[in-house]
Amino acid sequence: MDNKVWAAVRALFVAVLVISVATLGVAALIGGNWVVWLRGAAVAVAAAWLVALAGQAARGKRSAYVRIRFVTIAAPIGIVLILVAPDSGYPGWMKAEQAVVGVLVAAVALLVNRRAVRQAFPKRGKLG
Repeated sequence: MDNKVWAAVRALFVAVLVISVATLGVAALIGGNWVVWLRGAAVAVAAAWLVALAGQAARGKRSAYVRIRFVTIAAPIGIVLILVAPDSGYPGWMKAEQAVVGVLVAAVALLVNRRAVRQAFPKRGKLG
């Protein structure tokens, strides 16, 4: 398995973590409703978890890889729903932040769903 892929995945997840923590800092400075705090904290925790999963996947752990694939496909869909919802409770600045997070996570989805990466994590019982 090409570790360059996992280094890029880890870097993208670290970027999501940094952005999410910065979002909580902005919420502390300018004030944020409960939706901002809940979403910001949840995304920060999820990003930390994904950084850890990227390390496990880089070491060949299939379950970590499968979780990353699932999250990186599902999360951008959820983010799009937040962005298009007319009265979601998210202020414009947080919708912009979530758009950036969505792009970063979608980039990970593109990386981990490439054929070479998928083939490095065969289903149990399959060798190739």
